Parts: sequence; C-alpha cells; structure tokens
Amino acid sequence: MLNDTDRGQVGIGTLIVFIAMVLVAAIAAGVLINTAGLLQTQAEATGQETQQQVSDRLQIQSTTGVVDETTGNVTRVNLTVTKAPGADNIQLENVTYEFVTEDAVSTDVIDPSSNIKYIENETNDNVITDRSDRYRLTFPTSDIGESNTELEGGDTVTVTLTTAQGASTVEELRVPDSLVDRKAVKL
Repeated sequence: MLNDTDRGQVGIGTLIVFIAMVLVAAIAAGVLINTAGLLQTQAEATGQETQQQVSDRLQIQSTTGVVDETTGNVTRVNLTVTKAPGADNIQLENVTYEFVTEDAVSTDVIDPSSNIKYIENETNDNVITDRSDRYRLTFPTSDIGESNTELEGGDTVTVTLTTAQGASTVEELRVPDSLVDRKAVKL
C-alpha cells in the first residue's frame, strides 16, 4: 500500500539533488567562461605580436657601394629602405643591423647621431611612417668587418636588419668583380 507522504519525501530529496547539480553546473560554467575569456585575450595579444614580427619589417629597395678612387675598393655601403607592406611606423633608431662577411660578424644598433652610420631622407626624421618614404642608411665598410676595412671585387656580405618588433630582413650583397673606373656600384 502506497503512502502519499513517502512520495513527498522522495520528491524533496530529488529537488535538493537537482538544485545542487544546477549550482555545480553554474559554477563550472562560470569557470569555463572566465577561462575562455582569458584565453581569448592571450590569443589576441599573441596574434598581434606575431603579426608585428611578420609585417613590421624593413624592405630594402636598393643597395649601392661607394668606390674609393685611390684603392679601387668599396669604402661605404648605402642601403635605401622603406617599410614593408602592412607595417606600422618603424623607428630607425631601434633597428639592429648585422653584417656577416666570410671572416667577421658586426652587430650594432643604427645611431643617427653617429658620424659612422647615418640616415638621410627628405623629412629629417627617423621614423618611417609611409610606404612612399625612402631612407638611405650609410655604413662605412670599416664598420662591417674586422680584418678588411674595404670590400674588394668579388666579396660577399650578408646584411640583416631587425626592427624593434623582431621582424628581420636579410639581403646578400655581392661586390662586382671589376671596380676599375667606377665611383659607385650596385651591390
């Protein structure tokens, strides 16, 4: 024989268990939502940093060498640079350069106040803000290698320009075999 009061006790117990499960599910959902939000924020920051490392780089438009009339060797290297497509503004004072020859590696930061390496452009600033801006970076060859103070015909130099965001541009420069009767050469 069934008793109506027994059914009520089972119903209340089930209701209590159900409410407890709903509370646990709500807490778990809150934790999952907070974690998802945190992961989304971290993913956006990582994506922006990755984009900067890929796109915020310099693009080398041309490379030339100045030939010394007395020695017949290249004494200065000129790099004409602009910012790559999609790049934000690039502060040239924060760009690191590296020259690698067959017997030396030279690394430093571009310093526009130095008489050794300097920046030339029409606006006399050190920030590339537009794709149409062209900047000429000049490096004396004495700053490129340790043993050779000048580049001779046939020499090869690899230059790497790295922006503050970590994006690198690598260019291999080759001095023409013959430098006779030239004041400048394309590298």
